[in-house]
Amino acid sequence: MSKQVTIIGGGVIGLCCAFYLQKAGYEVTVIEKGDITDGTSFGNAGYVSPSHFVPLASPGIVAQGLRWMLSSTSPFYIKPRLNVDLIKWLMTFWKQANAQTLQRNVPPLNDILQLSRELTGDIKNELGNHFRMQEAGCFMLYKSAAVEKHEIELAKEAAQFKIDTRILNAQEVQAMEPDVQVDVKGGVLYPIDCHLHPGDFMRTLKTHLQKAGVKLQLNTTVTGFEKKGNTITAVITDKGKFNCSQLVLASGSWLPVVSEKLGVSILLQAGKGYSMTYENVARNLRYPAILVDKRVAMTPMGPDLRMGGTMEISGLNSPILVKRAHAIYNGAKAYYPDLPVDVMPKEKIWYGLRPLTPDGLPYIGNHSKYNNLVIAGGHAMLGLSLAAATGKLVEELVSKKKTTIDVKAFNPERF
Repeated sequence: MSKQVTIIGGGVIGLCCAFYLQKAGYEVTVIEKGDITDGTSFGNAGYVSPSHFVPLASPGIVAQGLRWMLSSTSPFYIKPRLNVDLIKWLMTFWKQANAQTLQRNVPPLNDILQLSRELTGDIKNELGNHFRMQEAGCFMLYKSAAVEKHEIELAKEAAQFKIDTRILNAQEVQAMEPDVQVDVKGGVLYPIDCHLHPGDFMRTLKTHLQKAGVKLQLNTTVTGFEKKGNTITAVITDKGKFNCSQLVLASGSWLPVVSEKLGVSILLQAGKGYSMTYENVARNLRYPAILVDKRVAMTPMGPDLRMGGTMEISGLNSPILVKRAHAIYNGAKAYYPDLPVDVMPKEKIWYGLRPLTPDGLPYIGNHSKYNNLVIAGGHAMLGLSLAAATGKLVEELVSKKKTTIDVKAFNPERF
């Protein structure tokens, strides 16, 4: 077996694949259309969250989504358009959003989340904590009785997977956030969760990989492939041709665009999310939190604070909708009324595209069309949470080893 691997995609999934493949002795080349200084892997909330064991496709999500679509500032929006791939994705998502599928998908998602949480800690210990990783846990905060009931039920379900939880009332939550006013009914704390600065994590990985001899072929667009039978022999780009022994597709929301050039159809949509980062906040949060009623994520990053959210399925090249980003700010202020931050101007609003599968599980596995192709994508809002485990599993798949956990549920050809 050749010890050369080409990875298409330099986001957090691609770099974690490179990290584990290089450690295993492979000669690795990463082809990336950007320069690894921005992208979805940089501006997200920074969570590594085993608490997020319920996939996106769950009972009630379709009805909730339809209600949200009636509001221009809701957490969820689909831009109406005649697009065959979108229609197929929506129909599949609708079929997957049921109790039977959820019951089947929760255990494998929990397995990979738990593995990734452990491996992320190992990366911190190996490379040094240059990315501000803090193991403080994460809050799920709520304002309504209905959401409280739902979150407490989830906490009980978490116990089945040996995930520790603490259910707190409003006064107990406030006591843990003494620097700001917290207007909630209560919350659930998941101590197992941790958070880090995703941009610093990416920069740490990039620096390490360069020093380790991984070739980062940046600002390079894939235009096609050379094949011989059922083997991919080269990647053709606007910067020349790169011979290929083993290929890993990890191109995020552009995965279907790239895979189509191989004659491989991948069912996936890009879900736009927004974030705003405030520097040197005078009175900052001490704990990251999901503001469940508003679907807003809050992450303290040292002296800085990041707030993010929304799920906007509007294609790869849609413009920023400022009012949706402002809805994130309004949601944050509803929970933390005296938080000393102002509305962010448009030019400082960040957005990224999260790759969504129809059932909420990622695609991780070999593809039957080629004998040297591994796909790693579709991680939705859990890209950072699942990156380390995905990298480890991809190395095991390339090496033809028995995988640490069963990857059958993540089969790229399941739809």
